[in-house]
Amino acid sequence: MSAPAGTGFAPAETAAMEQALALAARGVRGANPLVGAVVVDADGGIAATGYHRGAGTPHAEADALAALRAAGGLKDPAGATIFVTLEPCNHHGRTGPCAQAILDAGIGRVVYAVDDPHLPAAGGAGRLRGAGVQVRAGLLGGPAEELNRRWFAAARANRPFVTLKLAQSLDGRIAAADGTSQWITSPQSRADGHALRSRVDAILVGTETMLADNPRLNARTADGEASPRQPLRVVMGLRDTPAGAAVRSLAGTVPATDPDTGGGPVGDGGFLAVRTRSPQQVLRVLGERGVAHLMVEGGSRVAAAFLAADLVDQLVIYLAPTLIGTGLPALADLGIGTLSQAQHWVWDGTGGGAAVGLGPDLKLTLTPAAPAITTTEGS
Repeated sequence: MSAPAGTGFAPAETAAMEQALALAARGVRGANPLVGAVVVDADGGIAATGYHRGAGTPHAEADALAALRAAGGLKDPAGATIFVTLEPCNHHGRTGPCAQAILDAGIGRVVYAVDDPHLPAAGGAGRLRGAGVQVRAGLLGGPAEELNRRWFAAARANRPFVTLKLAQSLDGRIAAADGTSQWITSPQSRADGHALRSRVDAILVGTETMLADNPRLNARTADGEASPRQPLRVVMGLRDTPAGAAVRSLAGTVPATDPDTGGGPVGDGGFLAVRTRSPQQVLRVLGERGVAHLMVEGGSRVAAAFLAADLVDQLVIYLAPTLIGTGLPALADLGIGTLSQAQHWVWDGTGGGAAVGLGPDLKLTLTPAAPAITTTEGS
């Protein structure tokens, strides 16, 4: 595949960025964007590759540079180029700034696809240029933007990335007519769901689900113990959360110190009640608390509210081969009155794939389809 006309990039450079994009797609969606990196030596050979595997793990550049060091380094670092699908970051988060890591490695040239829209992390390109590194942007920017389209939308809106998780029967039910729901899906699906809980910053249900099911909303290991990293447990709605509710205080997590706003920092558990039915307001509150990845678990009206507001960035469905018939639907009314108003989603093959078998169940992962581009005749 040759470089697009007018970009000034060589075919070999385009091939290197294509490889970086393929690497990026191996990562898992969430608090951080999907990013891949490829280091090309002064002779044009691939010296090392890397990608970001999720929040708290090395960024793509750091991953590639670590692989480079393990392979013995470069004879001529100043003549090497690192291709990255996103502008190298310039901030201290759970890991150090990638711009500084590139400078420390002595690499003389950086090519990246798109600018980082997340203001706290942006500015890496300027830092590199200021240190004398050659920097070019825009190579395969379109595909790179599409890969992280919903993460970019969340970052630009200064809100958390939102995953909606549904565990349902083949006919879209999350409980039988008598309210029984444990368990529709298999132990394998539930274990996978807990692994997802351990990666997110917060997990949310509505007051109706909290009162009906009394969920713990913590992340647990395969043997039932609390995972080392716990999500903030969030209940949204206008009704009170009872003092004895399981969501308020759990062994192995930070206990609530205030009836509505207690708990520790993101990653240390804790409980938060947000007295609103507005998804936008919930996201504002959580964003202010440093939540970068929220998982919504229900119930059906809360899930529908986030979907109707176009605030779901990733949809994860655990689908059991079971028919229930009359029962509680996974989604309440979305306000769709005709087929032309239907929401459209696309299969998301990043991470483990769009459709994965988990025991007898299927795990389906989707992301909202890009908005249709309308044109006017003659334009």
